[in-house]
Amino acid sequence: MSEESPYLLNTAFNNQPLVLHGNGPTKTVLNSFGNYLANAANSKDGCVACWDRMISLTDVKPENLPTVVLGIFIEKPIPFLEEFFEKIVRLEYPKDKITLFLHNAAPYHNDVVNNFVTKHSPAYAGIKTILPTDNTKEWHARNLAVDMCIQKTCDYFFSIDGEAHIDNPYTLKLLIEQNRGILAPILVRPYKAWSNFWAALSSEGFYARSNDYMDIVKGERRGLWNVPFISAAYIINGTLIRNEATKPSYINNLLDADMAFCTNNRDRGVFMFVTNRVDFGHLINSDNFETTHINNELYQLFDNRWDWELRYLHPNWSQGIDPNTTLLEPCTDVYWFPLVTERYCKEKVEEAENFGQWSDGSNYDPRLDGGYENVPTVDIHMNQIGFEAQWLEILRLYVEPLQSRVYVGYHHYPPFASMNFIVRYKPDEQRELKPHHDTSTYTINIALNKVNEDFTGGGCRFTRYNCSVTDTKVGWLIMHPGKLTHQHEGLRVHTGTRYIMVSFIDP
Repeated sequence: MSEESPYLLNTAFNNQPLVLHGNGPTKTVLNSFGNYLANAANSKDGCVACWDRMISLTDVKPENLPTVVLGIFIEKPIPFLEEFFEKIVRLEYPKDKITLFLHNAAPYHNDVVNNFVTKHSPAYAGIKTILPTDNTKEWHARNLAVDMCIQKTCDYFFSIDGEAHIDNPYTLKLLIEQNRGILAPILVRPYKAWSNFWAALSSEGFYARSNDYMDIVKGERRGLWNVPFISAAYIINGTLIRNEATKPSYINNLLDADMAFCTNNRDRGVFMFVTNRVDFGHLINSDNFETTHINNELYQLFDNRWDWELRYLHPNWSQGIDPNTTLLEPCTDVYWFPLVTERYCKEKVEEAENFGQWSDGSNYDPRLDGGYENVPTVDIHMNQIGFEAQWLEILRLYVEPLQSRVYVGYHHYPPFASMNFIVRYKPDEQRELKPHHDTSTYTINIALNKVNEDFTGGGCRFTRYNCSVTDTKVGWLIMHPGKLTHQHEGLRVHTGTRYIMVSFIDP
């Protein structure tokens, strides 16, 4: 045995056993030892067992590639399902070799599912859909998908839940090439330790933390592992499915489908593996997903920040904090930064209009302490549409770093703002705003729709400098000092409706 190879130490007798044997529940522990012992891994080469039994699809012609039944399971409302389907479409595998099985148990997702089926299903070898109106339970739907694999004589069954985002388009090919009976790509919730596998079990058969779990989910240890529980996404070799002794089943007393599947596999001696040899994707957190808004993903900053940023954070936001980037300063000490996407702006306006309770633009405002507004606008506050906490988090994560770059020497972390609101300007409602100072240390003003397309006129004029910003850009913020030096006015809107998002920061 080389010095780089792991070994087992019997601490009772201080020796290294050559044979290790156990029965019953201890087999799970022995399987975990097998991930490292008997030349499965070493400190020099890492995962040696990863190369055992591997096959290559590189030189296989597309028409000769294995056939796959791809099972998609949407069992409840899940955020960012639109992006989930986009990644399914982007899988680098011939679609005429894939038959789709789609179970949607959530009426909330009917439109997204129907759009995917209508637009993309003709490219696949076939499709079977089970809709909410069919009232098919999850475990029965999953068993039906396995049966479909038998009917189609498929080579592989690839099961993917709606929470599993397959970011790597080569995932299906890589899993097939790894050549294991059941294999899951390791997927983790970004910034969390929650993954789609357990590396150990408690005495009751539930999750237990193994010694290597954190190293694996952090990607500090790469390879292939035999584990007792997998979920969310995995591939099953068709030979297991067609063998009655190893055919997967998602029913076991009152266990949920995932637990039943894994318990049945363990009881039958069918090994389940996970791999993180490369990064495959990530998991969505759907635990607290509320569907009471028009655009529910807009509110997902806390639970799914990674996906929220991909959809809503402006792709050029980081340029604003890059010290090598030239800042845009349209007026003295007034700075211009990209912050959010056009989709964010559109959905924010939709949320405000759906709420619909705009203030009347008078000095009387019962929403404020004292009930008086010195410089009134027609507006809706963030706390009225349930977005206050998310907005303060946006200020902390994305606005404060911009402020720290331009107003050097001022530091207040986290930034605070009690006045955060969407303003609406219309020629027949409130068309302009008189010169005033803001009650803030600094103010941000974000354009939510397009000048010369959604409205004409508008903009902001800084009176002391006789400088105006009128060519506003959707999703870009204007940042300027408040209180003393930067008196400003809202210029008249001539046609259409102008929306802006305003925040008085650190009053």
